[in-house]
Amino acid sequence: MPAAAAGFRAEFARHISVAQATAATLEPLFLRLVTLAAATLVSGGKLIFFGNGGSAADAQHLAAELAVRYQADRRALAAVALGSDGVLLTAAGNDMGFEHIFARQIEAVARPGDLAIALSTSGRSRNIIAGLRAARAVGLSTVALSGGDGGELASLAVSVLVVPATETCRIQEMHITLGHMLCAALERELGLSGI
Repeated sequence: MPAAAAGFRAEFARHISVAQATAATLEPLFLRLVTLAAATLVSGGKLIFFGNGGSAADAQHLAAELAVRYQADRRALAAVALGSDGVLLTAAGNDMGFEHIFARQIEAVARPGDLAIALSTSGRSRNIIAGLRAARAVGLSTVALSGGDGGELASLAVSVLVVPATETCRIQEMHITLGHMLCAALERELGLSGI
């Protein structure tokens, strides 16, 4: 049991360290994300989230929080997550290549005035990069959440929130925290809650 207790304390210490570094560096970029997302929703656009693996789960989680509810009983907010349709993913992956799965969905559902929000812990996933390129080609504003050095996302997104960490698990912990903060901020900014 002493090893488990030491591991418990060590994991929390690493989490807290990354959380503090994230809070110290990302506030201006987070506020820009809130502004972009609120303006998108007010003008009738939708938020389009996408990512791979755990980031795909986070994308779906955040889209659901916005479309259904986060903390307030309020009207639905236009948010979708790409990658949740297995038939579409396997068809695009088989016929076009896995690197095109998000780009093809963007071409199908995105319209000018929407906001694409990519989640990639490394910033190097070929399909995320292709998705952001497709979003820009359609005329979308683009934002990304990443980690480490941000990879190749800086040239593809108007704002990249790079979590100052290299461990995938720590980056994902901050992505979902920032995502929850976005949900709460949008409910406040749009006057949809008393929080």
